Amino acid sequence: MKTVGALFTVAAAMILLASSAAEASGRIRGGGVVANPDGGYSGGRAVAGRGPNGGAYARGRAFQTDGEGNGKAASGGAFRGPNGAVGARAGTTSRSTDGTVTHQGGMAASGARGSVESSGGFTKAPDGVTQSRTTTATGANGATYQGSTSYDKTTGVTHSGSCTDAAGNTVPCR
Repeated sequence: MKTVGALFTVAAAMILLASSAAEASGRIRGGGVVANPDGGYSGGRAVAGRGPNGGAYARGRAFQTDGEGNGKAASGGAFRGPNGAVGARAGTTSRSTDGTVTHQGGMAASGARGSVESSGGFTKAPDGVTQSRTTTATGANGATYQGSTSYDKTTGVTHSGSCTDAAGNTVPCR
C-alpha cells in the first residue's frame, strides 16, 4: 500500500463503476478462476451496487498461486453513503514456500463527523512476527489524533500518540 491517497483514487474509480453500472437500485457481480500455465490458479470476483437513495458500493478480491506453495491475494472495497460519507479499504496478503506470511492494508473514511486514515501490516516469518500500524483521525471540530503502534520480538509493543486541537496546539489525548 503506497499511500492512503491512492486508496481514495481506487475508491473513486470503484464508486464511479457502481454509479454507472447500476443506474437505478441494484447490483452487478462477476468473477472467475483460471489455471496458470506454471501451476496454481488465478481468480477473482467483484460486486458493485447502488441503493435507492444514492448510496453506492463496490468491492472485489483476487488471488494467484503458483503451484509451489507461493500465493498472493488482494481485496478492496469502497462506499459512498447517501449522506455524502465515503470510505475505502484495501489489503494484500502473500505467503511464500518457507511459510512467511506478509499482510499490508489500509482504510480511509470521511463524513460529517470527521475523517480517519489507517494503514499498516505484519510479517510472520520463521524467526518471529513484526507488525506496525499508523492511524490519523480528525473530528468535525478539527481536533486530530495521530498514533503509531508497532511490535517485534526484541522490543515488544511500542505505541506513540499525540493530539492537537483545531488551532494545532498540542493537547492531552482523552
